Amino acid sequence: MLREGSCGCLEGESTAAPEGGADDTAPCARTSRSRRRAWAELLRLPALFSVPGDALAGTAATGAAPNSRTLLAIGSSLCLYEAGMALNDWADRDVDAVERPHRPLPSGRIRPAAALTAACALTGAGLALASGAGRPALAVAVPLAATVWAYDLGLKHTPAGPVAMAAARGLDLLLGAAATTGHTRPALPSAALLGTHTLAVTTVSRQEAQGGSPLAPLAALATTALLTRVVTHRPSEHRGATALDHLGPGANRPPGAAPGRNPAAHLTTALAAAYVAATARPYFHATLNPSPPLTQRAVGAGVRATIPLQAALTARSKGTATALLIAALAPLGARFAKKVSVT
Repeated sequence: MLREGSCGCLEGESTAAPEGGADDTAPCARTSRSRRRAWAELLRLPALFSVPGDALAGTAATGAAPNSRTLLAIGSSLCLYEAGMALNDWADRDVDAVERPHRPLPSGRIRPAAALTAACALTGAGLALASGAGRPALAVAVPLAATVWAYDLGLKHTPAGPVAMAAARGLDLLLGAAATTGHTRPALPSAALLGTHTLAVTTVSRQEAQGGSPLAPLAALATTALLTRVVTHRPSEHRGATALDHLGPGANRPPGAAPGRNPAAHLTTALAAAYVAATARPYFHATLNPSPPLTQRAVGAGVRATIPLQAALTARSKGTATALLIAALAPLGARFAKKVSVT
């Protein structure tokens, strides 16, 4: 007599292997792999590599070094980000049934109730981790979680959708600053820049399923150029840390101090160039032909480009070692994005 096993396979009374030595556990193994694949698609796991840089860039903006509370902020960010991914597909399951029937929920690989349960559990975990980092962190995490839920449940398909998503990314950066130092004001400029990038990417993503106007990717391309200019232009540095560069040739300099040498500025420029390189071509192609495939490619590039932008913002705040750590996440994200889409 057959019955359904715990892994979803049919089990018989006999456990003997069939002739030829075939493994009768193969169907169960395939089912397990299929489930893992479905959850990886639902949660868009490669996009997680774009999350830790938020908290680290926020920490660098305050002038502090990462500590244990920064790690709690990163954990909170990861949970809230994934909560948003699961909730997004739960809220859009009817739309996806028409536009993206291959997604985990409309294809039946994951039940809607399971996705909603995961969103709730991940939100609770994110808030708990933020609470462990201190009251200032929780004070940022609560509106961050509220913004994520408001976006997925109501704002996504309204003109306020891209603004809400930009606010969520900016709050995520502020979460790192609040957790590490208890203060967010020094990190506001970095949060605004990162939020602007997110605003551009989200605006493009609104037409990734059906294609649309070339204006959105063109605006994103212009935004990339503007952000690169702002990130690499730091007039205050010439009045402060690099004042030695303006001394005359006969002025006394500390041993080893060379004119015009500013490693943090050079690293910022290099990372900003990587940011441009990641987005320019996909945005340009989507501008020429805003078809769904090219638009989806542009959105994926925009998501992955978040990492070099975070690294550039961190280097801009003199967090050289942390910037290099963030930048190292980019090739990992690109590698895993070849297996699971980030859009």
